[in-house]
Amino acid sequence: MPPSSSSVPVVQPANSRFRCIACGDLSDHATQNFRCARCGDLLEITYPHWQEAKPDASDLKSVWRKRRLSLSAVDLSGVWRFRELLPAIENDPEVVTLHEGNTPLYELPQCAHITGVPRLFAKHQGMNPTGSFKDTGMTVAATFARRAGFRWVACASTGNTSASMAAYAARGGMRSLVLVPDGKISWSKLSQALDYGAVTCQLRTDFDGCLRLLQELVLRAPVYQLNSINPFRLEGQKTIALELLEQLDWQVPDHIIVPGGNLGNSSALGKALLEMREVGLISHLPKLSVIQAEGANALVRTLREAKGERLVSVQAETRATAIRIGNPASWKKAARVLEATGGACEQVSEIEIAQAKAEIGAEGIGCEPASAVTLAGLKTLVQRRFVKPDETVVLVLTGNLLKDPDFTIDFHRGELFKGAEGASRAVERLRRPPIVLDATLDAVIQILEQAEKS
Repeated sequence: MPPSSSSVPVVQPANSRFRCIACGDLSDHATQNFRCARCGDLLEITYPHWQEAKPDASDLKSVWRKRRLSLSAVDLSGVWRFRELLPAIENDPEVVTLHEGNTPLYELPQCAHITGVPRLFAKHQGMNPTGSFKDTGMTVAATFARRAGFRWVACASTGNTSASMAAYAARGGMRSLVLVPDGKISWSKLSQALDYGAVTCQLRTDFDGCLRLLQELVLRAPVYQLNSINPFRLEGQKTIALELLEQLDWQVPDHIIVPGGNLGNSSALGKALLEMREVGLISHLPKLSVIQAEGANALVRTLREAKGERLVSVQAETRATAIRIGNPASWKKAARVLEATGGACEQVSEIEIAQAKAEIGAEGIGCEPASAVTLAGLKTLVQRRFVKPDETVVLVLTGNLLKDPDFTIDFHRGELFKGAEGASRAVERLRRPPIVLDATLDAVIQILEQAEKS
């Protein structure tokens, strides 16, 4: 068992400070639960020295572009390549990296036709080393955990965080503890954590129960928390937006649409956009919108029923397991991002998610179910005329298709909505079940002919 928390090392970035998102209190170090010592709210990382000497935007663009030709491990990372806008590291070898980031930006011509938005793109974070966007934040948080001398790191997870944390802990020579809800996590994701050597506990509760227990644990033992309430995680995830804008030659899209689960990613992307405007990398902000599953719609209800003044928690239930979260920790940060960028928050049904996932798959790209809420939500935003046909839209796909193969198989076999009302003909047309045949040439040719006619 880890030793008592009385010996907890301090994680203190050299060029930045912690700031409470509620009372604004500034401090040079954070407690183990990453809560404000004064009011108890979440912390974020801020860069006070920018007030005296902001980074020069043209110099930053030039340096970042040159680093793409470097063979240094820190420059091969699509996160640390942008280190001027991250908490400072003293030496490059300190970095715990798996060459994360550097993810593709795809055009989506078929989905563009479906939605009536010709300039439609997907930033595919599922192409990260462990298959999700979590890697971009984990490299930063794991780096500072190791730098501070922690032997153990831990997280509560619906799957992707545990896979990423376990990989980066192993890479950094640390031990990892994973708390997941029993029976509510994709086996594909769980298998990653197991293979990367994590001590994995399946708890008889939901994700929110796992997170509550983790918050108690880190106050009693020197175990470093790597959930997205850790502000170092969000600093790394900022680079998704930096890389996206670089890929667009710093031309700001009209809309960026992200899935909404624990809401750390939308918070990180919004923070990045605001900081990019502050230092002059962009002149204006895109609208950043958050889409949730109907069965895990805490932010939607918080904004509609409580005007964003208090969190309306829900008992989360959706097959999009990565966003099956009813008590999102970063809801205040996300609500502020929506307000700052003029974005929207919508919810979509299970059938709409499945249909959108199959449509993205038909582009030859694929994604996990939670990622597909972005396309499903875009359809709603187009119907509302919030998104106009002549605008440029980027969907952030957060996880790889292989993260939840059971969902995909069940969909194509017709078992996902068996017995459920409302499954549309559009969904049925997207199904591609495997066909069992006799091993004869005539049988295969017959199938080819039938497919040609369909």
